[in-house]
Amino acid sequence: MVFASLIFLFIFLPLNLLLYYSTDNKYIRNWILVIFSLFFYAWGEPVWILLMLFSSGVDYVNAIVIDRNRGKWLAKFGLVSSIIVNIALLMVFKYSAFIYENINHAFGLSLQVPSFSLPIGISFYTFQTISYVIDVYRGEVAAQRSYLKYLMFVSLYHQLVAGPIVRYAHIAHEIDHRTVSLKDISNGVNRFCIGLFKKVFFANVAGELVHQYLDGNLGELSMAAAWFGIILYTFQIYFDFSGYSDMAIGLGWMFGFHYHENFNYPYTATSATDFWRRWHISLSTFFRDYIYIPLGGNRKRAALNLFIVWFLTGLWHGASWNFVSWGLYFGILIGIERLFLGKALQAIPRIFSHIYLLFIAVVGWGIFYFTDFGRLKHFFRICFGMTKQASWDMEVLITAQNHLYWIILSIICCMPVFHFTKAIVHRRFSHAQVNALNYVHITVNIALLLVSTALLVGKSYNPFLYFRF
Repeated sequence: MVFASLIFLFIFLPLNLLLYYSTDNKYIRNWILVIFSLFFYAWGEPVWILLMLFSSGVDYVNAIVIDRNRGKWLAKFGLVSSIIVNIALLMVFKYSAFIYENINHAFGLSLQVPSFSLPIGISFYTFQTISYVIDVYRGEVAAQRSYLKYLMFVSLYHQLVAGPIVRYAHIAHEIDHRTVSLKDISNGVNRFCIGLFKKVFFANVAGELVHQYLDGNLGELSMAAAWFGIILYTFQIYFDFSGYSDMAIGLGWMFGFHYHENFNYPYTATSATDFWRRWHISLSTFFRDYIYIPLGGNRKRAALNLFIVWFLTGLWHGASWNFVSWGLYFGILIGIERLFLGKALQAIPRIFSHIYLLFIAVVGWGIFYFTDFGRLKHFFRICFGMTKQASWDMEVLITAQNHLYWIILSIICCMPVFHFTKAIVHRRFSHAQVNALNYVHITVNIALLLVSTALLVGKSYNPFLYFRF
């Protein structure tokens, strides 16, 4: 099941809210969330519930073992066994085919490649549970004694299948003592409607155009069409993933959970380093806190640590060398910025450093998009005029003209325009006037929901890109 579906919007979510708020009993509320979360996950692939339950069960037991045996060998055993089990599950279900294919290619063998289907969300909930066990080992949180509460943390459908990666420490208090106010519910509904609109109005429209330009015969693609296609993908992946994160955060608020932000207008960044402080924040901070810093961070072997982190960042996104290349591409750029480029970017007018970031980001999404290196090479040859293909065609101009207002609105919504507008309203208007504007807020939310619903009706193209990660 996906958030941007009529079944979720008009059956699943209203029923969940109705049952959840029909009782004040916290124990029953926890059961309601767990049952709905497991049903949500089972909607697509019921069998993988067993995998998630096994993984969470191992980590639940090991965390208690660690908590009861601090300073003893059993605590280290609990930590190591949890990490090994979780990484082994990832290797088997996500990377085994990739490993077999590379062994066959390297040694000329013909080993049978495993054909597991990828369990939805395994990369997200695996990192989530690993961070929990490590935090317990470090003494930063106490082990959760209630398996029901722990399972609720792991399985919450708001963030289960596509993030953000929620750390136990961030919501530990709310798991045991959460409260919810009308303001939280209102903010949650607003955030959810914004995310839904971003997904349906921006990401889906961009995705259909991307498919038209980048998935066909590259031999017929002009230079303008190539750049237009990958710029559209730049819009698609941002609105798809940030829209999902907005919906997840909004759903959390509706039930009393306050998840951390996952995006902070990344396309307004002025360097690769700044971009990754703003893009998929929960992933970049995970690698920083659980891999980069423990390896030594900037104190020792900084270059090697940077290479390891960005190799793993790329590999996390998918079992393909293009994802690894994409990760290392950003790792190299960040390394160069640390050496000298960062100071140069700060010394020049902001507009030029911003153009630099947009260019490297768009090129990076080209590496990310094409899993076939032959098509990737051909695509970039087209982009940089290294083929005899046309540099321009009228179809691109016509498509751009037909979608001109959509493109302008997409650009505006990549910037914190509405954030600044909200800040100005709260600064310039009285409390009573701000409360009066809440009615406008409600009207806008209804309008966003109606437009999104209308766009979903009869539409078959509605993927979530990050479900495959």
